[in-house]
Amino acid sequence: MTLGASLLILGVALFILITAAAYTVFAERKIAAFIQQRPGPNRVGPLGLLQPLADVVKLLLKEDIVPANGDKKIHFIAPVISVVIALTTFAVIPFGHNGTRAIMVADVNVGVLFILALTSISVYGVTLAGWSSNSKYSLLGGLRASAQMISYELALGVCVVSVIVLSNLRMEPSDLIAGDISGYLSLSAIVDSQATWWNCFANPIGFLIFVTCVFAESNRTPFDLVEAEQELVGGFHTEYSSMKFATFFVAEYLHVIVGSMIITTLFMGGYHGPLEETLGVAEWGWAGQAAWSLGWFAGKTFFWVFVFIWIRWTLPRFKYDQLMDIGWKSFLPLSIINLLVVTVIALLLKQAGILGFSLL
Repeated sequence: MTLGASLLILGVALFILITAAAYTVFAERKIAAFIQQRPGPNRVGPLGLLQPLADVVKLLLKEDIVPANGDKKIHFIAPVISVVIALTTFAVIPFGHNGTRAIMVADVNVGVLFILALTSISVYGVTLAGWSSNSKYSLLGGLRASAQMISYELALGVCVVSVIVLSNLRMEPSDLIAGDISGYLSLSAIVDSQATWWNCFANPIGFLIFVTCVFAESNRTPFDLVEAEQELVGGFHTEYSSMKFATFFVAEYLHVIVGSMIITTLFMGGYHGPLEETLGVAEWGWAGQAAWSLGWFAGKTFFWVFVFIWIRWTLPRFKYDQLMDIGWKSFLPLSIINLLVVTVIALLLKQAGILGFSLL
């Protein structure tokens, strides 16, 4: 792909992603209102659709307050880290196919490692925000964030390894450039390995653990111990106001969208839809295949964004000891056992040559 094409895709994707983050906030307020049997935002613009714009204007006009005894530089950098990580992660996610190659900003052959590295860095934004504010409530929120993310990243990483194992065994060495073992870590290769059977069906336990860990990584209910209002006033962003607070707010919803994209990519078949061979999608030309794949990827992503919102307004918050117990005592050992079971079954089916391993 040429540099110009990559920059064009990058620009369009960034515009869509940032706009989607703003209207995900609107969608959450509307869905929450529906669940709670109240109207929701309906005053600004037709059906309240301009409410996100009004919120941005309001936050821009608010005073930017920085604690006198806080670290002003880190206080400024912390929200920037959170947003940049969220915006950078989606660069390696394939969100469509034009018949010859995946539609994405950068087809990195180690895309899985790229995402895991970035998500592990994202904890710094929240932790540094709590520390730089020089407030006990903010510091407690930042410490909770680091403990929570470390606890769930381990199980999440093991679930990703199980996906890599499945994709590895489904592909033949001829599918990759000779000697390029890193190709097995390519997200586009993982998506194409699910053309027949999605990983959520082949690896259901890993799928459930992974989805739960993504919820925990996004710091949303029922895993929002990082900013539990009853205990921490607002947690790590207690001392933030104006656009810095808005930056954290946008970062949270960007993480929801990107998390939904990652779930779709690793477990839900990515841009592949059902019955593609029966419908003859491969014969539709580049425009038809691009529309088909982009539509399915967007639909799956919207579905998981809705699930994020739905869960937030349905389940109560865990206690902190419950949060740690689930991460360390349940999810981590269960994900390791699941990895071993998936690997053994996949190897047996591979050796048996059952329909070219497409049953798994």
